[in-house]
Parts: sequence; C-alpha cells; structure tokens
Amino acid sequence: MKKTRRPGGGRKPSKPEYSAAKNLTQQMKAATELYTEKMSLQAIADALSLNPIKARKLLITAGVYKSDTAKLVQQTFGSFRSTQSYSAAVTSTMSALQLSRPSVTSYLPYEKGVYFPEEAEAANISAGAERQRHYRAVAALKKNPCEENLWKCVVAFRGYKFKTMSGLPFTYTLKKGRGDEFTKELWIDRREDSKSLAWSSVMLAYHNIGKIGEVVDRPKALGDIRGVSYIYELFYRFGLIDVPDKAKEKMAKQ
Repeated sequence: MKKTRRPGGGRKPSKPEYSAAKNLTQQMKAATELYTEKMSLQAIADALSLNPIKARKLLITAGVYKSDTAKLVQQTFGSFRSTQSYSAAVTSTMSALQLSRPSVTSYLPYEKGVYFPEEAEAANISAGAERQRHYRAVAALKKNPCEENLWKCVVAFRGYKFKTMSGLPFTYTLKKGRGDEFTKELWIDRREDSKSLAWSSVMLAYHNIGKIGEVVDRPKALGDIRGVSYIYELFYRFGLIDVPDKAKEKMAKQ
C-alpha cells in the first residue's frame, strides 16, 4: 500500500534559523547607523565585511544614500520600468547611459527588502514598512528638532490618515517639481475637496512652539495661520507638541 505523504513533510531546511529577509534588514540597519555617523562607504563595508558596492546598495535601499549618479540611474530606470519588465528596463538603462549591467543594478534598491526609499508611496509598501518609516522620521525629529527633519517627517507621513481636533479626517499628498524633488506644499485631501498648505505656514507655526513636547491647548495657540488646524494634528503626530485628553479622543484613529 502506497504511503501517504504527511502534510508539512519533506526535506528539512539545512539552516532553519536563517532568514534572507531578516539578514538583509539587519545589514541595512547596521549600514544606515554607520552612515549617519559620517563613515565612508569603504569604512562601512569593512565594518560589515562587505564590498563598498553592496554597502552602497544597502544604503540606497534604505533611502539614505544620495548622489547625482544614483539619481540619474534610478530616474532613467524608472522611466523604462513603467512599460518594461525589470530585466528589460535594466537593459534599456544600460543602453541609455552607456553603463554595464552591474553598474546599473548597483544603483538600484533591492527589490525585496523591509526598508524602502522615502520617495516610495505609502500604497506601494507594507504596513510594517510604513510604520518603520514613521518611527525613524519621528525619532530623528525628536533627537534633533530642525526644519530638515520636520520636512522628512512630512515626506514620511504623506498618505497617512489624520484627524483634526474637531474630528475631521484628512490626508495629504506632495507633488514633484523640477529635478523630481518634492515641492514644499502640502495638498490636503478632505472629504469633499482639497486645499494647499504652504510650507511657510508650517514653519511659522513651528517657530511658535514654546517648548518641544509641551501641551498646546488648541490650534490657534500656534498662531493665526491659514491651515493651522491641520498643522496642529501634524505636530501632535510628529511628537512636537502634546494635546489635551479631549483632543486626543477626537483625533484618535478609528
């Protein structure tokens, strides 16, 4: 009588504790921490027992490494990728920029990884990756409150579902201008319509914060600023201010 195969049976993995995704995540985290300490690519590669090209690719995947060449390769690849397969887009990029395949792929992020470039839309990444993106941005802002880190939080939270103090749900998007860079204007998406929020208004409210993390009773306490009700919620989520308990109840996500 033929022996029935037991469900879940089969060859056992030689290294059951090994996870390629986990290993990649750990490498990217380590590379990013070293890079934020102003270490060179060669020094990072030496510390992680990698070659500099792989160290750079890890940093590109994490969204922290920037260079003119990387930007050119990624933009060119992206233009082809919209209509071609990954392999074909790489080949087209090689031809367009007169680069070898290894050179092109070395400037592209890993396709499968936990970390994603900050430019990636929230809809295109996992919920876990989005939470990590938010955590890193807020942590950096709390550690060093400045305009640059505030803007990074704005970029990281686009598409996030906020609520104003009155309970009005909203999200915001960012548009790109010349050089494929985000323009510093938030487009607030509400239930019925959309409106723009100028970065200058955000910064005006930011400079009106008395002390980072203190309770701000109401939006108008940040100033008589257009769109301050939205800014109030952003600052709360970014950890720049605290709000009264009643406001927290209305601003809580449902």
